[in-house]
Amino acid sequence: MQLSTTPYEERLTAPRSWWLVSFLVGVAFALILLPLGTLPMLGGLAGGTAVAAVAASSYGAVRIRVVGDALIAGEARVPVSALGEAEILDPEEARAWRTYKADTRAFLLLRAYIPRAVRVMVTDPEDPTPYLYLSTREPERLIEALTAAKAAA
Repeated sequence: MQLSTTPYEERLTAPRSWWLVSFLVGVAFALILLPLGTLPMLGGLAGGTAVAAVAASSYGAVRIRVVGDALIAGEARVPVSALGEAEILDPEEARAWRTYKADTRAFLLLRAYIPRAVRVMVTDPEDPTPYLYLSTREPERLIEALTAAKAAA
């Protein structure tokens, strides 16, 4: 495996507002436990906030990487030799491809809080997946890394 000349790694972290929501979940738990006393209320605040923060963090922990001759997107690992043309999707086109234009066989790594995406065609005849839909904040860099990895392979 040869390293790509343009390494790429992106973590699709949850937006900052989700951390505020995590705290508000903790406040809701605290209010629910308020009739039981101060200690349970504080436990509800800490526990509710912690559980919601872990959920937000794990949802935003998914990564997209171009490593050597492979694209790793979440659980999927695809050799760049099996990938075809990549297309940057603006917010409107990205919404279309994750709703009414979507193919049920496609691999979708989408996060609704990321408005742009990249659609990469899969050219491997053995793979029934027609394309990969990848939410990304840096679509230009992702396509550049894929192009460099294909050239190096």
